[in-house]
Amino acid sequence: MPIFAQIASKIIQEQELVIGPLAWSEAQKVSGMQVAADHSVTIQNGDPKAAVDRLVAQYERLFGRASHEVCREAAASIVSTMQPSEVPSSLLAA
Repeated sequence: MPIFAQIASKIIQEQELVIGPLAWSEAQKVSGMQVAADHSVTIQNGDPKAAVDRLVAQYERLFGRASHEVCREAAASIVSTMQPSEVPSSLLAA
């Protein structure tokens, strides 16, 4: 699985622990991202960093700043292996 799809999947899984199945239905609304019935995540055409940023923004719009922190923490282990220039801006350390 490509790294940005891994990041998105990890974020959705962590959000699911907080808000339940709603996490998956909200992820399905994100432009540039496809979430299948089996919960596999695919980043479609376009900038994969922007798709992850839109996912984080979708959760933050609905559930506030704490939701953004859940996203950052969920992706931290993957992001730590990436060059700073590769990391979606929404996941950079504040």
